[in-house]
Amino acid sequence: MDPALPWILPLGCVLLLANAAHCFILPNSSHLESILSKYQDGEAHSRSKRAILFSDRQEILMLHNKLRGQVYPSASNMEYMTWDDELERSAHAWAQQCIWDHGPSALIRSIGQNLAVHWGRYRSPAFHVQSWYDEVKDYSYPYPHECNPWCPDKCTGPMCTHYTQIVWATTNKIGCAVNVCKQMNVWGEIWENAVYLVCNYSPKGNWIGEAPYKNGRPCSECPPSYGGGCQNNLCYKGTWDPYITETDETNEVETPQLSEHKPVWFHPPENEPSKTIKPKKTTSNSYMTQVITCETKMRDKCRGSTCNRYLCPAGCLYSKGKIFGTFYYESSSSICRAAIHYGILDNKGGLVDITRKGRTQVFVKSTRNGVESFRKNKPSNAFMVSKVATQTLDCYATVAELCQFKKPATHCPRIYCPAHCKDEPSYWAPVFGTNIYADSSSICKSAVHAGVIADEEGGFVDVMPVEKKKSYVEG
Repeated sequence: MDPALPWILPLGCVLLLANAAHCFILPNSSHLESILSKYQDGEAHSRSKRAILFSDRQEILMLHNKLRGQVYPSASNMEYMTWDDELERSAHAWAQQCIWDHGPSALIRSIGQNLAVHWGRYRSPAFHVQSWYDEVKDYSYPYPHECNPWCPDKCTGPMCTHYTQIVWATTNKIGCAVNVCKQMNVWGEIWENAVYLVCNYSPKGNWIGEAPYKNGRPCSECPPSYGGGCQNNLCYKGTWDPYITETDETNEVETPQLSEHKPVWFHPPENEPSKTIKPKKTTSNSYMTQVITCETKMRDKCRGSTCNRYLCPAGCLYSKGKIFGTFYYESSSSICRAAIHYGILDNKGGLVDITRKGRTQVFVKSTRNGVESFRKNKPSNAFMVSKVATQTLDCYATVAELCQFKKPATHCPRIYCPAHCKDEPSYWAPVFGTNIYADSSSICKSAVHAGVIADEEGGFVDVMPVEKKKSYVEG
């Protein structure tokens, strides 16, 4: 990246440390002091005993494990990640240096490290973690015969090693710290009040010549030390409780945040923006979703195969629906307001996916994106919200290739099918079944057969994998 970028100075900016990186241009940097106060020493929210807020720590850890458990293609040896106080302390020591580079050199040989920095509007650490993971869009998963020698760098974009460190299967410990640097030299430019995030990982990942994980059935190749334990597609010992008891030291309540403008992606001059496929107008609005209201609770609206994807209306930001928790939400929470709180949706509404997470011991309160959540100490069933991913496929892709069935059943990404799949030869794009199709069928051709999309136009398709059937009806 060109070190002299004078046109970004008046604006807020987010950077991830790499040889080249995308930059998020944020339209407004007002009210910065109130945002910084929760990180700065000597202020009302200062943390003398920890290098990071409890709620941020919890969110970083939960997000890492969520992302590690949903990699594609699936991982057979992905280990559950836990928080490590030593890594947190080492991250804190480096963050205090306010040096925009990996380090210290003596330590960096034995640990992995991801860095991010921003100024302007508030960004939670989880925002940066998601940005690291989003490098997956430029990453081509390498198989063993392709790993000679640059496996972690198998990338069509400027950088993928933030992503590969997050999903490095044998990396099972993390510790992070946040520090506000009064002045920080970022590629030759001085940033004032830069919010610096350092995450250290152990054991180290991104070894040259190795793939980040083994592809296969989740948990089928876990190390013997896990004793066959598996949770959410991760090798799990079952001895660590992520919901540690909250005390006066650990319980943090965030101050209300201003509604955020959506960041605008800016690509450095040396990287041309990738060409995107413009979706054509869909021919059907009959998707596998439930249309709900702003007050609809997760436990009130769960019917069979449509139990995971919901369509929220506009205007939920100011509705009366309550939510309990942060990252994990209690089952009596409003689905739509939880999606706004987490940052999946804004006040315009839209689609959201949920994943049920079973019984959770405690729910932490916070205020995010203009929505206040409440605390609940009583154990209860929980769920998570996530964006509805959209993927453009060819006429030959199958559910078996894209997202195989697993329990509990979840939606595949929302698929955009091209036009004119109907005439593709059956030996390349077969269709087995009527209404319910075998997972070896062409998704897009099956969608035409079912009448979900018109062959002349293509369009969006929702797919729900279900258990194997003994037979499939011709039609």
